[in-house]
Amino acid sequence: MVNFTILSGGFSAFIATYVFDSDTSTLTLLKQNPTGQNPSWIASHQQNTSILYAVNEVSPVGSLQSFTVDQDGGLTLVDTVTSGGSGPTFTNLLSTGEVSAMNFGSPNSSFVATIPDDPIHFARDSPVVDFPVGDGPSNPHMSLEFNGEVFVPDLGADKIWRLVNDGVPGKFKVQGQIDQDAGSGPRHIAIQDNILFTIHEKTSTLTAQAIPSAPNGTTLPLIANVSIVPSDVTFNGSFFGAEILISEPTEKFPDPLIYVSNRNLGPEFDERGDTIAIFEFKNANPCTTVFGYAGSTTTVCPPERREHTRQWTRQESNFTGSLTLLAQVFTGLKQIRSMSLGRVVDGGDEFLIAGANVDGGVVVLRRIDGGRNLTLVTRNEEVANRTSFVFI
Repeated sequence: MVNFTILSGGFSAFIATYVFDSDTSTLTLLKQNPTGQNPSWIASHQQNTSILYAVNEVSPVGSLQSFTVDQDGGLTLVDTVTSGGSGPTFTNLLSTGEVSAMNFGSPNSSFVATIPDDPIHFARDSPVVDFPVGDGPSNPHMSLEFNGEVFVPDLGADKIWRLVNDGVPGKFKVQGQIDQDAGSGPRHIAIQDNILFTIHEKTSTLTAQAIPSAPNGTTLPLIANVSIVPSDVTFNGSFFGAEILISEPTEKFPDPLIYVSNRNLGPEFDERGDTIAIFEFKNANPCTTVFGYAGSTTTVCPPERREHTRQWTRQESNFTGSLTLLAQVFTGLKQIRSMSLGRVVDGGDEFLIAGANVDGGVVVLRRIDGGRNLTLVTRNEEVANRTSFVFI
């Protein structure tokens, strides 16, 4: 028997603990762990799954919380600190020890330092990062660490900010941006082989583009730009993209595939629920010419990667490629805000879990056909508003 323990945040005052039994195809609500209000996004410590972080998505000032996780998925609150802004909607842990808080209701974000050798406790002197939008809108929605930078998609400003540490733990600054199409609303991002994939909320599109060298404000042309909305829509709906995941290649699932979620906000709805769209990116020219110190050059082709954050000073890319829709999977969920793949290490990546912000509960889907499709395994509707998930 293989059991997977899964934590789930939402718009409530608790984080739910589920147990998914892959042999009996059941998803059981084990407990509801008390938290601050609206722990809408949760994130596990990458090296220690007994540590969990959560935002409290409230106004006018939100919070970050840390918890210990016991072997049964129970939580104990350890520390709480301000997020420095309104309505934090996302958090994750950086490799340098800071925990992010994306303040959707403010033109700023926080990267709260943790105590050295004590990642469960927060420092109290980490300043917010203000985004240079003047009087314009700014709604930062996610943070993603990549090659010594932190990328922050800003749904309101139509930019992806590029941040770096500014000398001391917890202090960051904007060093550049990647502009997005006006009105597209970049919400969440993923990076694979130096290609930036962005899910745009307002246009319900998925784009791919090479990442230009930093620090600057250069934006390279889009490689691909596709709609994520089902093609057979015949009713009056309004669609908004939400989440993006890229699977890790394994022997069982050899191709990195892209999973994105649709949200239909009405006024008319599909009785089959919202969909998860599955895409494959085919790179026609996957090699990158990389310029290093003293004018040296080399050619990097996936899966080779350069991990040292200061190894290269400039990159130029000749990427071309296409995004192909493989499947539109109807989930029975109303407004999918988030979803998560299980961990490769224990075979959990065979499964994807997603939740409804409104109706439909939580579903577990099995990846089939090498990940090119999904099939429903089980559903649990005991609690509503499940908006983020962590496999532990």
